[in-house]
Amino acid sequence: MPTFALYGEPVDAPGQDLLHIEEVQSRSRLHHWEIAGHVHQGLVQVVWLMRGAATVALDETRLRVDAPAAVVVPPGVVHGFRFAPETDGLVLTLSPRFLLEGESQASGPAFQALFSRPGVVPVDDADAAARLDALLRALAAEFAQPGATETPVVAWLARAAVWRLAELQARRQSAREAEEETGRTWRDPALYARFVLLVESHFLEHWTLERYASRMGLSTSRLNRLVRAETGQPALAVVHARLTREACRRLAYIAAPAASLAADLGFEDPSYFCRFFKRRTGLTPQRWRQQHRDAAR
Repeated sequence: MPTFALYGEPVDAPGQDLLHIEEVQSRSRLHHWEIAGHVHQGLVQVVWLMRGAATVALDETRLRVDAPAAVVVPPGVVHGFRFAPETDGLVLTLSPRFLLEGESQASGPAFQALFSRPGVVPVDDADAAARLDALLRALAAEFAQPGATETPVVAWLARAAVWRLAELQARRQSAREAEEETGRTWRDPALYARFVLLVESHFLEHWTLERYASRMGLSTSRLNRLVRAETGQPALAVVHARLTREACRRLAYIAAPAASLAADLGFEDPSYFCRFFKRRTGLTPQRWRQQHRDAAR
């Protein structure tokens, strides 16, 4: 998978500081409005669409995004775009340190929440979209000035724009959580987060549910109640979803036979992997890979 600082440009030095903004058209038009899948290591990216639309790939997920909306890309996420011609927007790429330096204690968690996972932040409010667009346009204008990166103004404007976006995402999340809270009687977000971390560390080892519960000092029934309160699903469904997501990612980006990938994913029997994958996705691994390739064309 290609790794760039900016699309098509090599990384000069790992971990280098970078703050850059450009119009969507400036680079995508040169590539017939398509940006192939690639990775930024140690950099976050916000792709702001004020007018137009795009088909977006984020790891193994593909989705349609209609403006106004922002696509949020954390470090290390495979991402690509197919923009509708004449789509209008801006691409902000920066090192995370620019978001954290000199800010209040509230800023760090807000920015971390925004970039905790890849996704899309729709901006349904026309006034909010106009304000965010104005901030990013002001940033782009300041960035174009000679010696702009030697002043703090560019970093200030970048933080302001990303802060506004984080605020919009937080409002959407709060509204969604308020809706989901109805009927929930047993929640412990910190304990659930610990379960998620355990799954991330051990899902390739195919731990049993009893082992997860034992490591957390819970019974399996209590673990199921915990996970169901947070997700509406039993604990094993969360484990299987993580394993399926990893299988999709590898099928999409690793050109190896499904049987080889099955072994890497901890399945001793390739045929069992095929049955597991088909139960989760409705397709065999080979068929899923082919559909993904066809959709990417």
